[in-house]
Amino acid sequence: MTKRNIRGGRGLRPVPSSRSGVQAEPGAKTGAVEAMDHSELGNGIQVLSEFMPGVRSAAVAVWVRQGGAHEGPSELGASHLLEHMVFKGTVKRSAREIALSIEGLGGSLDAYTSREHTSFQARVLDEHLPEALDVLADLTLSPTLDDSDLDMEREVVLEEIAQVEDTPDDVVFELHSGALWEGHPYGRSILGTTESVAGMSGDVLRDLHRTRYSGRNLVVAAAGNVVHEDLVERVADLFGSLAPGERVEPAVTPASALRGEGRVARDTSQAHVVFGTKIPGRASPDRYPLLLLSAALGGGMSSRLFQRVREELGLCYSVFSFQSFYRAAGLFGVYVGTRPATEQQAVDTIRQELAEVASRGLGAEEVEQTRRQLIGQVMLSLESTGARLHRLSAVALHDEPFLGLDGLLARLEGITSDDVARVAAQYADPVAHYVLRLGPNGP
Repeated sequence: MTKRNIRGGRGLRPVPSSRSGVQAEPGAKTGAVEAMDHSELGNGIQVLSEFMPGVRSAAVAVWVRQGGAHEGPSELGASHLLEHMVFKGTVKRSAREIALSIEGLGGSLDAYTSREHTSFQARVLDEHLPEALDVLADLTLSPTLDDSDLDMEREVVLEEIAQVEDTPDDVVFELHSGALWEGHPYGRSILGTTESVAGMSGDVLRDLHRTRYSGRNLVVAAAGNVVHEDLVERVADLFGSLAPGERVEPAVTPASALRGEGRVARDTSQAHVVFGTKIPGRASPDRYPLLLLSAALGGGMSSRLFQRVREELGLCYSVFSFQSFYRAAGLFGVYVGTRPATEQQAVDTIRQELAEVASRGLGAEEVEQTRRQLIGQVMLSLESTGARLHRLSAVALHDEPFLGLDGLLARLEGITSDDVARVAAQYADPVAHYVLRLGPNGP
């Protein structure tokens, strides 16, 4: 069965800091040689690849610069619904043939929609890369988008929305973002609402596909046992006739973010609490000290919050810090799930830990320990074709500089205790956060 919208891909629940993927940027020359290449077709499509010696597989994907943050109020959920609809059939393949085209080769096919882009991905043996590219081109360029399929797929998405509503540790992030961003597109649900999806017409999806799935909005990347020249040639054959179109503009910078506290009453066995505050976007130099700060606070079993809230006080099973870096802004915060009887103690403890870090920063030894943790995550991620695929896309999608692994490690090595203290004072102070509680005993 074709997989779509893996957990986290919808942007509902930010990824905990320990799995945030401090991903090495391309062009590295550390250890084994990393061959990363970047080309652009005449119609604006960017093609990136990274050769990984010693592997017999390839991960390949098409990204479209279209996500939930680019939708108008009357189009909520259109990007995500369109992502679903392309799998219902193309001019060349039925829905079943799409699924069999990759899985029949022993590979996997996946897709997701985020706030700022949509992605279609395949992982196959290296010998099947041409077939995978053909399927991805068929999906992105030639979906039928028939109204007869829309009614059924609309029901699937409505079930997905209902599933989120029944998953409190997902919905609390949705509600928190909606309140925190105070009407900015970053706070809108990627899935849309029951009302917007139920009323979505086929014309909206077809118009979205026509205007946004164009050359200047597409990125094609592959990692593994790939040859860049061959990849560019195949992409040119499959995508070369696509019109350049107009590049989708990124979301504007949010003017403000909510502070304070809110509560949503739900009949749940646990209380789910999210702290969160606005931080700069991906291009900010604060990104790296924020990553280190977040990892130290709640990035693993040795982190401050895990040790204090779970190990010492036994107040929860799950507690973690998180961060999301978008183009125009970002989000930094903490999640905890705890029984109603211990909710207030858990919230008070997290506030104390945040306030402590905000006022004192991290000691030199803790900075160094966390730095080693982040560097280890970077190096371990290099073993995955999927991780390398995503770091390739970041260069094109976010117009990021070409640092390479050496450059990224230099950034991490350059983080000082003063850097961490500075971002902690600005972004860890609980006074700057919006705290949303979801659970029983609400007003």
